[in-house]
Amino acid sequence: MSTFTPNDLRKGLAALRWPLRLTWAGMLAETVVQSFWPLMTVVLLTLAALMLGLQDSVMVEVVWSVAVVAALAGLWSIYYAVRRFRIPSRADAMARLDASLPGRPIQALLDDAAIGSGDEASMAVWRAHKARMAARAAAAKPVPADLRVAKRDPYALRFVAVLAFAVALLFGSIWRVGSVADMAPGAGGLATGPVWEGWAEPPRYTGRPTLYLNDLPAGALELPKGTLITLRFYGDVGALTLAETVSGRPAEGTDASAPAQDFTVLQEGIIAVEGPNGREWAVAVRPDAAPEVEIVGEPEVAALGEMRLPFAARDDYGVEAGEARISLDLVSVDRRYGLTIDPEPRPEIVVPLSMPISGNRAEFEENLIDDFSKHPWANLPVTLRLSVLDAAEQQGESEAMELSLPGRRFFDPAAAAVIEMRRDLLWSRANAPRMAQVLRTVAYRGEDVLRTETTALRLQRLIERLELRARYGIDDEVQEDIAEDLWGLAIELEEGVLADALERLRRAQERLEAAMRNGASDEEIAELMDELRRATEEYLRQLQRQQAQQQQQQGQDGQQQQQQGDSMQMTQDDLQRMMDRIQELMEQGRMAEAMEALRQLQEMMENMRVTQGQQGQGQQSPGQQAMEGLADTLRQQQGLSDQAFRDLQEQFNPGANAGESQGNEGRNGGEGRGQSHEGQQGQGQGEGQRQGQGQQGQGAEPGSAEDLADRQRALRNELRRQEGRLPGQGTPEGDAARDALGRAGRAMDGAEDALRQGDLAEAIDNQSQAMEALREGMRALGEAMAQEQQNQQPGQGTAESDRRADNRDPLGREQGNNGADSSDGPLAMGPGGAGRARELLDEIRRRSGETERPEVERDYLNRLLDRF
Repeated sequence: MSTFTPNDLRKGLAALRWPLRLTWAGMLAETVVQSFWPLMTVVLLTLAALMLGLQDSVMVEVVWSVAVVAALAGLWSIYYAVRRFRIPSRADAMARLDASLPGRPIQALLDDAAIGSGDEASMAVWRAHKARMAARAAAAKPVPADLRVAKRDPYALRFVAVLAFAVALLFGSIWRVGSVADMAPGAGGLATGPVWEGWAEPPRYTGRPTLYLNDLPAGALELPKGTLITLRFYGDVGALTLAETVSGRPAEGTDASAPAQDFTVLQEGIIAVEGPNGREWAVAVRPDAAPEVEIVGEPEVAALGEMRLPFAARDDYGVEAGEARISLDLVSVDRRYGLTIDPEPRPEIVVPLSMPISGNRAEFEENLIDDFSKHPWANLPVTLRLSVLDAAEQQGESEAMELSLPGRRFFDPAAAAVIEMRRDLLWSRANAPRMAQVLRTVAYRGEDVLRTETTALRLQRLIERLELRARYGIDDEVQEDIAEDLWGLAIELEEGVLADALERLRRAQERLEAAMRNGASDEEIAELMDELRRATEEYLRQLQRQQAQQQQQQGQDGQQQQQQGDSMQMTQDDLQRMMDRIQELMEQGRMAEAMEALRQLQEMMENMRVTQGQQGQGQQSPGQQAMEGLADTLRQQQGLSDQAFRDLQEQFNPGANAGESQGNEGRNGGEGRGQSHEGQQGQGQGEGQRQGQGQQGQGAEPGSAEDLADRQRALRNELRRQEGRLPGQGTPEGDAARDALGRAGRAMDGAEDALRQGDLAEAIDNQSQAMEALREGMRALGEAMAQEQQNQQPGQGTAESDRRADNRDPLGREQGNNGADSSDGPLAMGPGGAGRARELLDEIRRRSGETERPEVERDYLNRLLDRF
């Protein structure tokens, strides 16, 4: 039987000593906060107002009125505190602590048995009860104080007071509190002496704070140029005077004893407040340098005339705005033909410079991008100057740049003639009679020059209007109107409004040939080459539709034999290879060979028939061919990425035996496993990829970064060919596949650039992005093929698609020859592929946790884990 003695009671109460004391302290803090928060609010608000100097900014009457209100509020808050403040007793603390425990054990320990004291059994029960209560009391913890006064302060005035006091501590001064004493009756300037205050406010664009001069000791003081000095003198007029030499204003024209003094710091000198409590500073001016701007490169001109001019600007505080001014260099103009007469006066071309939207404008680089093709000075010598302005309205200019104002180039002779006449009209209206004669010469036998009767009729109407206006005078509005019509006519002659795909293809070939013959820039040739690719794709689609219609109307066998005897056969891959060869020759500067190859392409296109494979004979559809080609490209890109990763490993761990582990792709990044790690040429696809690079890979050492870059470029060209023959154009799925392949191509370009610069980590990131985009493109292409099969009418399915459909399991997966799930699909989407993916992820996680590996390698592995 348990016993509970008085000694046990004392021990139990002793264990409550500290919880009881802390609970009492919390109750004391609670009653202090709840009683004195109004007084604290009044005191903090009053101190904040005085430290911020608000009493010096208003009239004395207002100050005394606020003082009376503050005093009344203080008296009321003291009365409020006296009524509510009570020091808590020990019994109160014990009662609160006891209430926080279950069963109020402290009170039970202090109780005595009322009855049954003579019964030993009853007392045994009583002692057992006290023992349980002592165990509960031993677990007592201090009761936290309730400091919330939100019910008594619903408008949070106490927080407003604390915030105002914090602002006063940061931006005010404790010395300003004493200035309120000067406003007492009988405490004028004669009793306490004169008082002054001063502020130095730098220009806002410098970002520097305002200085309170009363807090600054006498001595050296550095201020930005343009700083506004404000001084206020209080007391008898003349007791305090100002002496300064920083503003540059004449001393005889100013009143040194005026109560209000305002001036701007423009030069070095002194600022002195002379008189009682005066002070003097030697001011050093921090100059505000003028902004600077310079042209950092030659202008880049696109094929359609858009100019991109890089420039750099800087300023010590930041550039606010800028502009480019372009003026005609009349001395350098070739004054022939329509330019022999004096030009009509035209203002300079003023173009605003682009500024960074965000970030620091103290130093930046931007591009001036604009199209001046329609301006009369296009392709004429001009002088270009850039100028920038800072917040102080200081201006900086660049050195003058002499150049020919970039504009669109026209390769069609008739279009070039029309543009030249437009320039002559805008040069001077006096050229109108000569222009009409030249345009009539262009319109003579227009069927040999102009491609459509509509264009010829439009040119004839322009000539008649020009002759009529030249006879009666041309005003500004008519001049601009005719110039706009001439521009539209030139664009129509250059690009045409051709609806026929073959005619559009011929026009693209002619424009490209003219550009090569006239020495166009690389950017213009690249853009015209892209236009030729688009026109070829459109022509191929039209030719395919025409052949399909002919095969439906006539017997396929007889028609096929007739076409085979009368025309050439060429696949889309052959066309893409020919165009890639032309582009490669142009990039190498072999223009004569490129023009010859272009003429051969043109002759082939005249008589060619595109072969798509005969249905029912085991050949694949275009979608299946594209899918297999993309899968092959993905495997090759994976091989290149593996090799780049091995090279990155060897940079930080030269002794690693990469290439010897199971499943290693090898140093050469080939498709076959187990290839040599020392850079030997493997067999299979890796070798085939090298052979397909042409001349670009001949000079690079096998396995080097340059060799990797050449192989990456060859893979990019292969993707461009595949993108050109991708089916499903015009459908959402087909457009999504093309967008994904476009992203893959841009990532491949970035990988090639990084490889040539030796940045393997950046190249691997770009290759990873390219592979992800290829996967998205293949998924979208698969959806496009499925949608196309759903849209086919009964009887239109191919034998190959029927065979593949029969070879699928109930889940839609392709089966191997033995009935097992196949892994020959584009991405090996079967269980084996999932298991392989898990193995790769586990291996990456294991390697990322090995601390002995280089930091760069582990960072790359962590990025792979984040991505996948």
